[in-house]
Amino acid sequence: MAPRTERKLAAILAADVVGYSRLVGYDEAGTIARLKALRERFIEPTVAEYRGRVVKLMGDGALVEFASAVDAVECAVAIQKGVAEREGAFAEDQRIAFRIGINVGDIIVEDGDILGDGVNIAARLEGLAEPGGICIARNVYDQVKAKLDRAFEPMGAHRVKNIAEPVTAYRVDPGPGRAVRSRSAPWPQRRWPAAAALLALLLALGGGAAWYDWWWPAAAPDATSAQGKPATAEDKPALPLPHKPSIVVLPFSNLSGDASQEYFADAVTEDIITGLAQFRDLFVISGNSSFTYKGKAVDLKQVGRELGVRFALEGSVRRSKNRLRVTTQLIDAMTDEHMWAETYDREFTAANFFEVQDTITRQVVAELGGIYGKLYASAADRARRKNTDSLEAYDLYVLATHLAQTNYTEEAGRKIGQYYRMAIEKDPNFALAYMGLGWLEMRGYWEGYSPNPKESLQRALKYGQKAVSLDESQAKIHELLGDVYSYMGQLDRGVAEHAKARALSPNDAGIKCESAEFLAFAGQVDEAITLVTEAMRLDPFHPDWFFWNAGIIYYTARQYGAAIDAIERGREPDADTLLYLAASYAQLGRLSEARATVKRVLALDPNATVAKWGAQQPYKNPADLEHYKDGLRKAGLPEGRLTN
Repeated sequence: MAPRTERKLAAILAADVVGYSRLVGYDEAGTIARLKALRERFIEPTVAEYRGRVVKLMGDGALVEFASAVDAVECAVAIQKGVAEREGAFAEDQRIAFRIGINVGDIIVEDGDILGDGVNIAARLEGLAEPGGICIARNVYDQVKAKLDRAFEPMGAHRVKNIAEPVTAYRVDPGPGRAVRSRSAPWPQRRWPAAAALLALLLALGGGAAWYDWWWPAAAPDATSAQGKPATAEDKPALPLPHKPSIVVLPFSNLSGDASQEYFADAVTEDIITGLAQFRDLFVISGNSSFTYKGKAVDLKQVGRELGVRFALEGSVRRSKNRLRVTTQLIDAMTDEHMWAETYDREFTAANFFEVQDTITRQVVAELGGIYGKLYASAADRARRKNTDSLEAYDLYVLATHLAQTNYTEEAGRKIGQYYRMAIEKDPNFALAYMGLGWLEMRGYWEGYSPNPKESLQRALKYGQKAVSLDESQAKIHELLGDVYSYMGQLDRGVAEHAKARALSPNDAGIKCESAEFLAFAGQVDEAITLVTEAMRLDPFHPDWFFWNAGIIYYTARQYGAAIDAIERGREPDADTLLYLAASYAQLGRLSEARATVKRVLALDPNATVAKWGAQQPYKNPADLEHYKDGLRKAGLPEGRLTN
């Protein structure tokens, strides 16, 4: 008789070094020696202190077993704090940092190793954690929330590789009793006017539903399997390739030896994406999705499958006071064949910097044009961008935009505005800096920071008009004006500006998704559905507001089931989006769910009424506005009356 398989319930901790291949490439001997010392002198003793067992070490990762979920979480916090302290003397881009995932599950014990879904989920949660962060499963949260004096931030449900059901995750704040700050949305961010208390997290990936499953990746990209082996391209279902040359520009590495220059390398990447996105005959993945691979050792075949693209552009930036060195290589992601590589070594001036960016764009287009025979002719004219002759102005603009994208708060908004104004002082004709001020005013309008929303709209209009007078070729300027005009009640003019933005940058997923919502308000729901679908394909790892816009569009199209599916994919929707969810339930006769959703709205906005929220929807057709109000009434929202 065969021996019975040994099973037990355990808390499993999976840890992995962030950007290990990059660290080894920078200093192989030093990185390996430091990692070994960390393990032997700190991590293994800490695991023992919290009664854990190191099951195995996997190159740059580890798998640890605990009998207690509390011990596992406290051990993870101790490790992250201790590693951060010990690595603090190194430059930021050279520090060893871990991602940690924790799950409680039934495991199989075999020759000292542990196997099964309990282990696999822990590994997938590790991939969802931020550098230096800890991500735990719902079952861990349930066991520790009342026992630990820590803050836990919900991350929503995630579909993860090789696991049938979505996994609900929580982020652990390592400090006792501190509130966890929400991660900010991409810049610019779409929001309706609301109190600051209604702020919602926009960057977490949602769950799944049938209308989107044909292109939705199984999980956010990671570099290793649950057993610590390199992931293969076959691990995830491939997205279908578009019927045009398709490319992802992966985040360029910062080789300047100065972590404070990370934003500059990111800006080079974003500018190249922007340049390529102008070509209608290309399919260019959004920077939002490409930057999910930042700092990770990736298998390009896997990236190609996850994003549904044929080509990948990689590169690095080394910036010093007087020199700029940019290296690039274009790779066929299907075959891993290097198609073209180039190094640009220039004196660091504004003219040389922008010339390098434009040359890279033209050469990529030329290479793809050589394959497909139709792109290169227009490359020289279309790749050229107007920026500024002042490197100081450009640096300030990039720094402000980076801060807006990564750490936006009301207080940070004042610093962002200062940087944009300083950029304008350096170059009074810098259109993008005026545009940045316009989006900053819109951010205050959307999120309730502005003491006078109408004045914020007027200032945003002034900055947008100034920017477009200086450079009418920038798509994001027209998107800004499209938003402003629409919120000012000039919907037709707003839709026209959004159309200009799409024409200038047909591969910009954010512009497509933003445009789609306003087209729905204008009554053009079929085109709106097409645009939001295209936006999601261009940005497979898109933020939640794509789902929210889709829900609004589907409700307006009277497709209530699709609206519910879309909105429920995102997490932490705001009051505006929840009202569309409640109305969709109500129109389908699901009144108990509709009323429960209205209760969620009233918890966020105690003064919510049909009159108040109806006045904020810029529907062109009175019948569409009445259809929205009808859904709210059926859902049980108080009627109220509009007051000045």
